[in-house]
Amino acid sequence: MDLLTEYGGGLRNDGRRGHELRKIRCRLGVFSQSDGSAYIEQGNTKVLAAVYGPRPVRNKSIKVHGSVLINFQYSMAVFSTGERKTRPRGDRKTSEISLQLRQAVSAAIMSEVHPRSQIDIFVEVLQADGGNFCACVNAATLALIDAGIPMREYVVACSASLAGDTPLVDISHLEETLGGPNLTVAALPLSGKVAVMELSQKLHLDHLPRVLDCALKGCADIHAILDTAIKQHLIKVAGARGLGRKFQLGQLTGKKKEEESKDVEMITL
Repeated sequence: MDLLTEYGGGLRNDGRRGHELRKIRCRLGVFSQSDGSAYIEQGNTKVLAAVYGPRPVRNKSIKVHGSVLINFQYSMAVFSTGERKTRPRGDRKTSEISLQLRQAVSAAIMSEVHPRSQIDIFVEVLQADGGNFCACVNAATLALIDAGIPMREYVVACSASLAGDTPLVDISHLEETLGGPNLTVAALPLSGKVAVMELSQKLHLDHLPRVLDCALKGCADIHAILDTAIKQHLIKVAGARGLGRKFQLGQLTGKKKEEESKDVEMITL
């Protein structure tokens, strides 16, 4: 099976073009028990994230000076794939992914703001259809923002691959199994920094810039989607607490004062 169809302008198997992302849906504040939480869908990949903290370090044997201790736990539900998993967490692969996820979010969290404290982040893949790492990074970012953790900027992740000479963004599970090299990038789009970059297999050096640019462009597009979702969530929360009405009244009062000051200036002249 080819990654791009011969007809229809070279569409992918799910109907997308090479530069198009899968549909993203996300929500913040899905758990009331945690300090911050989020749920995200990227195509058929579904991830839940929860954040607890900042709070005092529980393990007194761990000495933390001048920064925050970040714990990250990645797991997959036993029903997340076609084959039922016997160990959703604790194996070598999940431990490696947890370390990479911790590295990604650590690049964005302002650890100096909460010294001698810890932040616990839990993500669970409910349904896996490719791009699990990317969805977990994006869900963790939303949950951290929902928890009010100070961050330098969003950290977002996206994957990219190459079909012939055509770069593909946001790789699905089918494209991961049938395609060539898969490049996964976790980046800070505003500053242009890369927190984590992993390549699944060998890729010719001449093709790397194109695939990397495709992944970074995908990160920028995802950043815009997440930013819109966060703003909509804040407007909804402000409206529920009556802050939206106060904000509108404040704007009207400010405009009235500006008009009065202009009238005074005209009288003076």
